[in-house]
Amino acid sequence: MVEYLDIEFIELGPDFLKAQMPVTPKTVQPLRMLNGGASLALAECVGSMAANLVFDRQQWVALGLDLNGNHLRPVMEGEMVYAIAKPHHIGNTTQVWEIKIENEAGKLVHISRLTMAVVPRQK
Repeated sequence: MVEYLDIEFIELGPDFLKAQMPVTPKTVQPLRMLNGGASLALAECVGSMAANLVFDRQQWVALGLDLNGNHLRPVMEGEMVYAIAKPHHIGNTTQVWEIKIENEAGKLVHISRLTMAVVPRQK
């Protein structure tokens, strides 16, 4: 999904992961605005990657349990959006992440909450 949607991870900090995604014919709805499903896919990709960076991936894996989001303003084809994932809860068996998607002007266009299950990695 990351490759198909041209998502690029651009910054990793001590408590966040940031990515960008262009709004292209792959990610728009018929009115040439960012499709809500593409926003959710971006949110899940960034949140899921962030969740899997906080532990030993040889022993554990974080898998999505729930994703919900709110679409707040449109973004037109040809623009870039930026997603930042930050944790609300990092537990032994679950994690909860907030993912904010902003437009090029830094305005919030979407917000999601992603819940992840942390399970032992299958050998």
